[in-house]
Amino acid sequence: MTDSLNIAVAQSPADLEGPQARLTWLRDCLSRLDGQQTDLLALPELFLTGYNIGSRVAEWAETADGPSAQEIAALARAHRVAIHYGFAEQRNGRFYNSASCIGKDGARLATHRKLLLPPGFEGNHFCPGSSYTLFELNGFKAATLICYDAEFPETFRAVAQAGAEIVLVPTALGTQWGVVANNIIPARAFENGIYVCYANSCGHENGMGFFGGSCVIAPNGQELARAGEGEELLCVQAEKSEISIAQARLPYLEDRVKLPDLSG
Repeated sequence: MTDSLNIAVAQSPADLEGPQARLTWLRDCLSRLDGQQTDLLALPELFLTGYNIGSRVAEWAETADGPSAQEIAALARAHRVAIHYGFAEQRNGRFYNSASCIGKDGARLATHRKLLLPPGFEGNHFCPGSSYTLFELNGFKAATLICYDAEFPETFRAVAQAGAEIVLVPTALGTQWGVVANNIIPARAFENGIYVCYANSCGHENGMGFFGGSCVIAPNGQELARAGEGEELLCVQAEKSEISIAQARLPYLEDRVKLPDLSG
């Protein structure tokens, strides 16, 4: 078990056209991290396909162990970096807004299917997932919540109660929703005493603008790094000791059970 995690968050351009262009961009991104001893690279929601792509979801969706996943696994092995990325998953004739984490050895550590789908594009093309996803990452217990999943305090509380020490949130946050990146995500870290790694796209894609604002938030709610509006690569170190310090200082996870029943 290790006491620190070196994290890179890639705020990628939204207008990359299709999986091959996005894999090419990923190769370039990983080359920039060579020599920095990065443990984890976090990428946005639906990174592999793009977000605002309409019916092309069916064309570009793959299984969790499909050709693109295998290529990402090879990159993870070559660069010795775990890669957490969003993709459109095809499974038994259904489509899911999913995210996988590939370990440094190229093994798939976990795949999470987005639990809550906002109306519009996602509700029209994807099926919801049905379970939380937790996994071990370099000695840290990690969880994945995708975009809208993370905007509910109940989802964060559930994975924190299950032991999550860091929550990875790939997102496709539009320009009008900056309050989520700037206010809600830091609050989720603070009220649970855990790290949050929030990876968004930037720029425009088929008429949709993205807010950017990717960030890594410490267990005390403070920003460790924050991206602007453009393409950016954030690099920070998460220390496990900060989790126990934050949770001892404000024991929300323990004291919540003392609340009276206010339902009636």
